[in-house]
Amino acid sequence: MDFPSWLQRAIEARLDEVSARIEHEPELSRVRGETDEAFEVLLAGKDVELTPEYTEWESRYSVSKSIENERLYMQGLRDGIQLTVSLIGESMLVEKGNESD
Repeated sequence: MDFPSWLQRAIEARLDEVSARIEHEPELSRVRGETDEAFEVLLAGKDVELTPEYTEWESRYSVSKSIENERLYMQGLRDGIQLTVSLIGESMLVEKGNESD
């Protein structure tokens, strides 16, 4: 099933808005800062993948991506539920209006 283009644009705009808001969350900013620091230490090493710094950076990067993905997922879930409830409520109003005719 294809969504109408106006709905696709609305979904994309909402995703952009949520992504921008998540980018500025204090917890995620802190974790990204730690990830960046670990990456700088990593670059100072010679055989990067064999260093404990690489393991540290990889771990921090994974945590930061996990937090970001969790936030996006939860907001998408909330938005989806809200949209569903709105559509069901609207369809019930239409049905109720048709019954009173």
